[in-house]
Amino acid sequence: MNRSFSFLARYLGLMLAVSAGAALGGCGSSAPLFLSDGRPTTLVECPAGSDSCAQQAAASCSGGAFDTVRQSTSNGTLSLIYACRAK
Repeated sequence: MNRSFSFLARYLGLMLAVSAGAALGGCGSSAPLFLSDGRPTTLVECPAGSDSCAQQAAASCSGGAFDTVRQSTSNGTLSLIYACRAK
């Protein structure tokens, strides 16, 4: 009886591990995006119509200078992708 239980426990453990691996295989984060000159990009989101995205970008870049890579508005949210300018 113990041998049967041990086999069943190992089998269920293996199935759980395979299922977890398959489930987590679909998840993940993408690598940071870089411009052709090697500068990393950053995404900030804020309410549309405010300048807080630009303020956040300027605050995170020493010197406050940044280049806007892409800007879009959807459902009242402004998305700004930027790269700090080289010093």
